Order: sequence, then C-alpha cells, then structure tokens
Amino acid sequence: MISGFATFEGTKKFAQSSGVNQANFKEFENLILSNVGIGTYLGDPDSRTDELVTNAVKQSITSGINVVDTAINYRSQKAERSVGKAISELIQEGKISRDQIFLSTKNGYVTNDADVQLGFWEYVKEEYTQKGVIKEGDITSGYHCMTPTYLSDQLDRSLKNLDLECVDLMYLHNAVEGQIKDISKELFLENLKSVFELYEQKRDEGKIKFYGMATWECFRVSNENPQYLSLEDSVNMAKKIGGENHGFRFIQLPFNMHYDQALLGKNQLLGTENVSILQAAVNLGIGVFTSVPFMQGRLLAPGAIPEFNELKPSSRALQFIRSSPGVLAPLVGQKTSEHVSENLEIMKIPPLPEDEFLALVKKLTS
Repeated sequence: MISGFATFEGTKKFAQSSGVNQANFKEFENLILSNVGIGTYLGDPDSRTDELVTNAVKQSITSGINVVDTAINYRSQKAERSVGKAISELIQEGKISRDQIFLSTKNGYVTNDADVQLGFWEYVKEEYTQKGVIKEGDITSGYHCMTPTYLSDQLDRSLKNLDLECVDLMYLHNAVEGQIKDISKELFLENLKSVFELYEQKRDEGKIKFYGMATWECFRVSNENPQYLSLEDSVNMAKKIGGENHGFRFIQLPFNMHYDQALLGKNQLLGTENVSILQAAVNLGIGVFTSVPFMQGRLLAPGAIPEFNELKPSSRALQFIRSSPGVLAPLVGQKTSEHVSENLEIMKIPPLPEDEFLALVKKLTS
C-alpha cells in the first residue's frame, strides 16, 4: 500500500510544476489545492467504466488537478479502485508523489461489491451481518449506517480499494439525510458525536488526516427543517472531542447557479447573526468542496446559464462556483478525454476577483 498523505511541500511542488495559472490554487490547512477537483460518482460498475475513470483521473492530475474525490458506494466500490489504480500508476510512472495529491472518500451508505458475484442483500449478510459488523436495526430505510463498527470496517475497505495507508479526507456521507427519517434529532447528534470520536481515533492511528461531512440538504435548508444542521454546533462538537487541533475541517454540498442556497440563503446562525453556509464556513475555518457543478449536464444546455465573460457553458459554470468566496473547489465528474480537456480549459484563466464576482451576483439576482 502507498504510504504518506498530502503535505504543504508536496502540494506546493505540484502547483509550481503543474503548468497552470498559479491563481488556480488555494492555500487551506497548510495545503495548496487546485480550485477544481475531479469527482467519480456516476457510471456503470463495469470494467469499461473502470478504465475511463482511471484514465480521466490520470489526465486530470497531469493537467493540474490535485483534488480527487470518491466514495466507497460509488459504482459499488469500483470508483475507489479506479482512483487507486490511477494514483498508483502515476506514482510508478514518476509523474507524481503521494504527498502532492489530496484524496477524499466517503462512508456511511451500505454498499455491496460489484466485483463479488453476490446480490446486494446476500453480500450484506455475508460480509456484514454474519461477521458482526452490522446488527439488526443499524441500517436505516435510506440504506445508511453510521455505527462506529460499520464505519471502521468501511474505512479499512476504502484504504484497501485505494491502495493507500492514509486518506487525506474521510467524509461521513449524507448522514442527516440518510438517518433523520428514522431517528430523533437528539439521537442523531449523539450518534454523530460517536462518529467524530471514531474519526479522531483513526487520525491518531494514521489512517485519515481530516474528516468532514458530505451533504445534500442539511447545510442548505432553513433551521425549522428536520434535516437542518448547524455548522457552528458541529465544529464545537469536534472541538470538545479533538481539542483545537480537531480534524473536522471540510464539508461538501451541492452548489451551482441553480442550487444557489449556499451563497444566497442566510440559514446559519453565527452568534446572533444569520449568514450563508459559505460565510459560516469562512468564519469557522471550514473548507467547502461543492458537488453537481453542471447538475449532471442539465446546466450545459443552451440558455441554462446566464452568459458572462464569453466562456463556454462548462467554463461559466465552474468559474461562477470557484470564484464564490468560501469555496475551495467544485468537483467535476468527467470520464472521457474530451470532457476532461473541455472542463479543464478553465485552469488557463484565474477565478474572478471578489469585487467582479459580487457585481456579477448582483447583476444575476436583480
């Protein structure tokens, strides 16, 4: 297994030798990260898609992207294996070293393994229930499980899939969304505390560097919504468990020109002030990665995105997101060489300065 993790020296060296505009890297948590990342969510769990994903990850990294995002349940564990293969090959080819790449994965959903010839529930029974990893009542109606025993098992499987000794960022995957229909908010928060305790333990063991929450609704909805989660409360929980040097440093949420709540919705209470989740994240020292930049292609249709800067629709979509204060990088799902090349054209130009971005938002919202 490949040892190491992303470091300041490694990521700085990557940025300097990437050949892309240096304004397209941001420093956060003593790391230098590209302001576009590659995501690996969609695709069939077959060997042809494995090859496409591996090649797309390799092409993205050699084109100046050092942020790679995956999850154990994506393509039933095959997404992680494709990412692991890409990283291993690039290291063997001498194109990168492990300390240059920031790699995140997620756990929480119950997943099978597309490389094992068992039906979903047969796999769950054989791999989890019979081995005592999952007990009756652990899985919610949303196919979600966040017990420390299960998440610990999943982390070890992820590391094996990725062929890594340590992952830079482990997200708890859609926890509120996957749990809240079946349990009370009080019980959810108790369970979340247990997960943060587990992740701090895994940091001590050297298996993860940071942890976070990959979300869909909980940081964007109003505080009366059962799915609502306070970012400040979550950070305070991590501080109680891990002290000031706790590892809860990142969140992921949907954000694009259609899903604009992260920027425009003032749903997070900081002290006595209502602010957006992006503003809350900045104030609390949390890095934000964003999902669905193109809404799975729907935003690339003619007229779907307002025109500015004479850029292609894909570049306009990415430029808007990565120029938003508080966003580290949008995560782009891309498989074909043509799509990687088209999406990464944006790395040739810098993001919008804040005043230009705010003027654009004013224009778009007036």
